[in-house]
Amino acid sequence: MIHPHTYIHPNAKLATNVKIDPFSVIHPNVEIGEGTWIGSNVTIMEGARIGKNCRIFPGAVIAAIPQDLKFEGEQTTVEIGDNTTIREFVTVNRGSKDRWTTKVGNNCLIMAYSHIAHDCIVGNNCIMSNSTQMAGHVTMGDNSILAGMCAIHQFVQIGQHAFISGGSLVSKDVPPYIKAGRTPLSYAGVNSVGLKR
Repeated sequence: MIHPHTYIHPNAKLATNVKIDPFSVIHPNVEIGEGTWIGSNVTIMEGARIGKNCRIFPGAVIAAIPQDLKFEGEQTTVEIGDNTTIREFVTVNRGSKDRWTTKVGNNCLIMAYSHIAHDCIVGNNCIMSNSTQMAGHVTMGDNSILAGMCAIHQFVQIGQHAFISGGSLVSKDVPPYIKAGRTPLSYAGVNSVGLKR
């Protein structure tokens, strides 16, 4: 069901069984997959490609232009995989001409007030906890977890199955399967709990 108080641009492509709550805005050149639910007051901007069975909660903004002074209006995108949940007031920016896209994989949970900047690549089965801020060009491997209020410096690479504790400033790469935390960032051994899951 699409609420009558929602605005959907005629060029937007919505699959079957998409549900949109009131006061959301769907811009042109948007694709939304089957079974996705979009809450109230969500803005889906030009260039968004959203997969199947996603849930996007109130106040989120998907595919706003990158916060990059070099951006000149290129036709870039955001790609959200299937079965991903995006909670309240999350922002995911479009790519720049460096990568042309920002990607979030399948089965991810992006918790409230988090930010994913331009040209980031978030893998499958990832969790970003509340108020985590990810600068541009970051790569986050599959099955990795960022606890609450982490700040990730631009161009950092986080390996698969890594775990980063809350409130950490991540200004260097984190290898796969490693626990890391604190400021300055230090490594704290193998993420054995994550490997058992």
